[in-house]
Amino acid sequence: MGRVTARRRVLRIRDGVPGHRSDTLAAEEPMEIRVGGRALTITMRTPGSDFDLAVGFLVSEGVVHGPDEVLGIRYCAGATADDGNTYNIVDVVLAPGVRLPDLSLERNFYTTSSCGLCGKASLDAVRTTQHWSVADDDAEIDSEVLFTLPDRLRAAQRVFDSTGGLHAAGLFTTDGEMLCLREDVGRHNAVDKVVGHALQEGLLPLRGTVLMVSGRASFELVQKAAMAGIPVLAAVSAPSSLAVDLADETGMTLVGFLRGRSANVYTRAERLRAGQPVA
Repeated sequence: MGRVTARRRVLRIRDGVPGHRSDTLAAEEPMEIRVGGRALTITMRTPGSDFDLAVGFLVSEGVVHGPDEVLGIRYCAGATADDGNTYNIVDVVLAPGVRLPDLSLERNFYTTSSCGLCGKASLDAVRTTQHWSVADDDAEIDSEVLFTLPDRLRAAQRVFDSTGGLHAAGLFTTDGEMLCLREDVGRHNAVDKVVGHALQEGLLPLRGTVLMVSGRASFELVQKAAMAGIPVLAAVSAPSSLAVDLADETGMTLVGFLRGRSANVYTRAERLRAGQPVA
């Protein structure tokens, strides 16, 4: 398996005084996702929960929607100098009857940030492939519970404590119970890992849940949450304009700048209710 962290010797300057020390870094390695033995995409990720990442990506693409649609997942042989396995190639075998994604070089995956689609084209792509509606999800979350989620997310980040360089995505109930947490150098990968875990556990659609992410709320993260049936997405930083457009289009509650006891609710604010402080 690939390492989650790596050690490097660095020159550290504190109060103008230089010194050498060993520093812990978040690992970043490429992972190729294959479907039925054919290459689909390559993503840069932090090793760990690779099977979750692969099937979570397929959920985001609208390829699979339940565990019965995935026949198997395996590592393929890598290519190290001594013929060892790099664990950087994952092959997903789909069940008979599941439609394969477009594997041609000309494909346009609307979920990737570099796909070249934007604006109305992106919104239309999600609307036409979204398997579950979040607009009719009657989930409600108390504002006091919402305010606790960033600290709960941060407290559960094990690798961040040693590296300071990883994003996190945490799935919570509306009562604040953490169901799953994943870390990765890419915030989109962290979300895919959470969604992939949920798919393999047979939990999709994720009705009545809250996805809490470190960093900002991009269009891509809103799209991934919508494809998994998550009605509430909260982020510690700002959303993009297209992220707000997509949240509004799909009926998702989008919360940004969730810090301390402050937050901006951009869409579907009726899911947020005022309540009593949480112990």
